[in-house]
Amino acid sequence: MKPFAYVRAESVEEAADAYAAHPGARYLGGGTNLVDLMKLGVEEPATLVDVSRLPLDTVEELPDGSVRVGATVRNSDLAAHPAVRDRYPVLSQALLAGASGQLRNVATTGGNLLQRTRCPYFQDVDKPCNKRSPGSGCGARDGVHRDHAVLGHSEQCIATHPSDMAVALAALDARVELYGRDGRRSVPVAEFHRLPGDRPEQDTEIGPGELVTGVLLPASTSGLPSAYRKARDRASYAFALASVAAVLDVADGVVRHAGIAFGGLAHRPWRARRAEEALLGAAPTTAAFEHAVDLELEAARPLRDNAYKVPLARGLAIDVLGRLAPPAVT
Repeated sequence: MKPFAYVRAESVEEAADAYAAHPGARYLGGGTNLVDLMKLGVEEPATLVDVSRLPLDTVEELPDGSVRVGATVRNSDLAAHPAVRDRYPVLSQALLAGASGQLRNVATTGGNLLQRTRCPYFQDVDKPCNKRSPGSGCGARDGVHRDHAVLGHSEQCIATHPSDMAVALAALDARVELYGRDGRRSVPVAEFHRLPGDRPEQDTEIGPGELVTGVLLPASTSGLPSAYRKARDRASYAFALASVAAVLDVADGVVRHAGIAFGGLAHRPWRARRAEEALLGAAPTTAAFEHAVDLELEAARPLRDNAYKVPLARGLAIDVLGRLAPPAVT
């Protein structure tokens, strides 16, 4: 066992100060990912700064119609919250698809966003992995990569991001709220996670020592038809081979707003901007959905063993969009 120090923070300010004062520190929320990585030897924090008891455990409906979700809200509580189920159903569906009930009871909103890839080469310290050990190589590229990325990958890394929740948040135009020693800021969820490029070890745009304090669900997508679908190897709580979250607003026979994000295809939730652009102002027909999704997936660059993900994601997206459109139109 590798020894580490433990600090329990009572405020976000105290948490940020403790992190800065302890080189090699990590924030600890529910621990459903970090503790596993510590057991595997992938993470070896010198200090754990426990943020699980910070006063960030509420879902707050704001006067402008938006909803703020605290970073320590448990996934099970968020999925069951009436405001989320009624106004942002895609988020509730993604959370329920993401893990077992036992894990949802422990996992937090902030931790879900920050979870790391489940690539077996990343999780095995005896295998080469540029994300875990920069410069060591990517074992998955010439190895086992059936579950890996077809969009946005690089020579350095082909891992996928594992979160279901983050895919829904990206489609909803949600924002991540952060606190650090330089103050508060927020970042769109769709821009929070990074593509690997030549720095695959850097998963997100979070700054050193910054703490996720919450997520803001915007009023602009509140109440719009939305849904999440996920394809996986087994029905019981497996990570996505491909998934799609979609938000669709149709009025006067045309699409006024579309938010589409793919999961299981890239190093981050993949916001389908080309598809969304193609749908704006178009009639919400099956042909229009097929055209838009095909435009987006033109960018796919499958590897030796994962080309199946492209038609799989295509079928999921067209199905979800079709279900959200007014029946008489399609």
